[in-house]
Amino acid sequence: MIVVTGATGGLGGATVEHLLTRVPADRIGVSVRDTARARHLADRGVRVRQGSYEDPAALRDAFAGAEQVLLVSGNDPAADMVALHRNAVEAAVAAGVRRILYTSQQGAVPGNPYTPSEFHVATEAILAGTGVAWTALRNGAYGPLDQVLGPWQRTGVIAMPEDGPTPYVERDEVAEATAALLAGDRAVEGPVDLTAPTAVTFDDFARIASDLTGRTIERVVVDDEEWVADQLASGVPEQTARLMLSWYQAARAGHFAQAGPLLAELLGREPRTAADRLAAHLAA
Repeated sequence: MIVVTGATGGLGGATVEHLLTRVPADRIGVSVRDTARARHLADRGVRVRQGSYEDPAALRDAFAGAEQVLLVSGNDPAADMVALHRNAVEAAVAAGVRRILYTSQQGAVPGNPYTPSEFHVATEAILAGTGVAWTALRNGAYGPLDQVLGPWQRTGVIAMPEDGPTPYVERDEVAEATAALLAGDRAVEGPVDLTAPTAVTFDDFARIASDLTGRTIERVVVDDEEWVADQLASGVPEQTARLMLSWYQAARAGHFAQAGPLLAELLGREPRTAADRLAAHLAA
């Protein structure tokens, strides 16, 4: 039995869909806040149980009988994510799970200025202290490119704060690789990176976009505080803007620069490149 949390969310849901192509549905379970939202999975034979990181008892029931559990990390900036993740890890251990997989982030090391790094580092330390086999999937940035790059098609400009090399990935490919790891015979221990094989910058994206469109797409570096002010003026809460700014600061400091081969190995093919993804975005 493989149990996936957050199965009605983007990454968790996509992982379950890929699992369904690899293992029988009765070997898959999900732990979700609202079981009604997982009816489409129950109708296909997936075991659906209610569970949330705030309710350890419900989690233990949701994890019962599982050999592996995928803990999809939370992202509520107002919550105590370390405590919630501890609840989930302890529930998995109490349920007798043999391996815990956790969706961490690339660059989850002390000193990374990107704010969520702190709770990923702390959660990985909790996992390391359980005595149970564990894997932290340090996923590369997988946001949609229209969000990552801003309205460049309309403006002809990629206007963002200073960045750094980043091996951007596609969320569905991360989900496919995660399913391959859960369903396969390969055991990966501890923290591992799931990234594209090549890191790119916004300068690279501007050159790629120029080549694809036949237009001159300019890369403009916006001052950090000017960018935050622009975000606030457009209605973005300051906490959200500051959180995203810390990502740019981490990128420019090189925390996301290292690319690794594991994603390609698990997929059995090369992941889609930045150029591939941008071309598909334009076609859509």
